Amino acid sequence: MLKAINALLAVLGGVGGALALYFLLNKLVEVLPPRWEERLKPYVFVFPAMLFVTLFLVYPAVRTAIFSFFDDRGENFVGLDNYTSLLGESAFLNTLFNNALWLIIVPAGVVIAGLIVAVLADQLRTRGENFVKSMIFLPMAISFVGASTIWRFVYAFAPEGRPQIGLLNAVWTSAGFEPVAWIQVDAARFNSFLLMVIMIWLQTGFAMVLLSAAIKSVPAETLEAARIDGASEMQIFFQVVVPQIWGTVITVFITVLILTMKIFDIIYVMTGGRANTDVIGNRFITELINFGRDGRASAIVVMLMLAVIPVMIYQVRRFRATEGAR
Repeated sequence: MLKAINALLAVLGGVGGALALYFLLNKLVEVLPPRWEERLKPYVFVFPAMLFVTLFLVYPAVRTAIFSFFDDRGENFVGLDNYTSLLGESAFLNTLFNNALWLIIVPAGVVIAGLIVAVLADQLRTRGENFVKSMIFLPMAISFVGASTIWRFVYAFAPEGRPQIGLLNAVWTSAGFEPVAWIQVDAARFNSFLLMVIMIWLQTGFAMVLLSAAIKSVPAETLEAARIDGASEMQIFFQVVVPQIWGTVITVFITVLILTMKIFDIIYVMTGGRANTDVIGNRFITELINFGRDGRASAIVVMLMLAVIPVMIYQVRRFRATEGAR
């Protein structure tokens, strides 16, 4: 009960403090002559946000980049040794390859699954549509750690003769087959694919909502014109609907792509990076927490930031181009 009260007071204090701050700043600016008030008011309201972004994003990023050139304890300058040692390790190169697989498969899988669900759910109409979409969107309310815990029970394995608490093995053995250890040490990339299923399951609802709204906004006149011209429903979807919602498809793809670059929760809970499933995010946690290698962990973060920046620049430019065309 005490924790709940503390949390409530923290929320009220944070919201109330923000309101009080902006109210005070607004009153101070209103005291100035009208000419200066008009000039300074936008900066006054933007300044607190910029201050917090600088303190909690920009400053830590710069410090992390600096630490990446120092040793494990952040005391002695070692230049590019952290980068060269990481890129020279076969284990880290395997981690990069796993990340590449995630980036190739997960965003595409989310977009495809979201499109399929959006199209099929739109055919149900009214209450049926709303219910199905709510159920598909429901996993978005679950944290990555919670979802991973759920899927640990889905993939759970027990030797033959013992009760199978895992959903897959319960179904598998009821069909007369022997139980399968789905997460195996020597299963090559198959383990990573099993973990990718969790991410796709979590993000399909997000893709469905955006893509369904985009599909509903397609003018009915273009669909009717295509049907009059003799186009099949499949041709209408791929040649009429998809080109008109392509901007939304790219937005969903890039959003999931950025999220996938930073993924570590699923791997940390499911395997801890074992069984050939490690990714950059989890490797960072391993280097920093398990081994105390601050320099190498910082180098991993810098490489991850460098990988995200081009995607962010593309997304910002595409957004500006879209807004300029309206």
